[in-house]
Amino acid sequence: MIRYYFPDSRDRISSTYDLVNDEYSPFRVHERDDLYAHEALDPPPYDGILVSKAIVDGSVRSAGKYTGAQREGLYKLGVRSFFRLPRNVDTMGDCGAFNYAGEYDPPDTVDEVLDFYERCGFDAGVSVDHVIVQYDAAATEARANPDWVRRRQISLQYAEEFLRASRSRRSRVQPIGAAQGWSPASYADSVYHLRRMGYERVALGGMVPLKSPEIIACLRAIAEMDFDRPEIHLLGVTRVKDMANFAALGVTSFDSAAPFRQAFMDDRDNYQTARTTYVAIRVPQVDGNVTLKRRILAGHVTQREALVVERQCLQVLRAYDGGRTEFDAALAVLGEYERILDVKKSHLSDYARTLADRPWAECTCSLCREHGIEIAIFRGTERTKRRGFHNLAVFAERVRQVGI
Repeated sequence: MIRYYFPDSRDRISSTYDLVNDEYSPFRVHERDDLYAHEALDPPPYDGILVSKAIVDGSVRSAGKYTGAQREGLYKLGVRSFFRLPRNVDTMGDCGAFNYAGEYDPPDTVDEVLDFYERCGFDAGVSVDHVIVQYDAAATEARANPDWVRRRQISLQYAEEFLRASRSRRSRVQPIGAAQGWSPASYADSVYHLRRMGYERVALGGMVPLKSPEIIACLRAIAEMDFDRPEIHLLGVTRVKDMANFAALGVTSFDSAAPFRQAFMDDRDNYQTARTTYVAIRVPQVDGNVTLKRRILAGHVTQREALVVERQCLQVLRAYDGGRTEFDAALAVLGEYERILDVKKSHLSDYARTLADRPWAECTCSLCREHGIEIAIFRGTERTKRRGFHNLAVFAERVRQVGI
């Protein structure tokens, strides 16, 4: 069975948030009351979590997403206790190579990275690598960009040092060798060298921008090499429809935050189901919408009118969900709010499809069962993250149904 890892981004939902009145409990304590996806959903919507050192400790490009207190908590408690993980959820660490892709060399030493993995108590950790963000299937090493060749050699050198240090320390962290490349041949050669070093598990990096046929070409080149194939992890790759092909070519795990991010970053695929996707119904808060504030200041609409229609949208949508109002009434008030917002692109036809199909009513995840149509409303971070967690649950089930 192929395993799915969710990259940590410090996203949680408040267990005490009031979706009807859009307010937090005055007694809320973030670290105590806020829930990770594996706590909000049963079963957990992933087989493991991936935590990048660059996200925790920061990098040359950013300060990271952890506060000082959170970083201290992770190091003190360890990854499993810090995330309150059930036993059936694995942990993996990596360096977060995309965070320093623009640097000449990786900022962390092998010892620093292994220290991070061991102090946090990860089940597995990826060796230090330097990502190659271009792809040229026909480029031999002699003709490839010299920087690509240098980055691949750096990754292999660090992988050798990482495995040596891991063995010297008798580390409990399973070492995963990072393979970089720019073509099927270069990826296969990287995996060949990692296998000769003694790695039983490798992670293919730099594949996020590649198309599925290009990934399959690289996997096929690896499969055709004359050595025992290691377990393969795909870093940052989400292609459910291709997972059976990936698995047949040696892939045993992958990670991606895409299903979660689509809840709020995608223009169309916000709410996902096993068969299709839907546009979430946008009911932005008047007080938090910059464009609407400008229209109010310009005198195009009054604040009172905007607040009344905003409230009507939420009331009618909840009434529709409860069978107390008709489809046409719900769509009409959404159209009125679009007029007030002066949207550049109307989503009414998309909303009509979402309302007509009522996908939240068929969903069996605990969040949709508890909150109903609220999960399909695009409004505020609490709804957004709940929809993201819902997407993770749907995605995990789709991966399980691949049957591999």
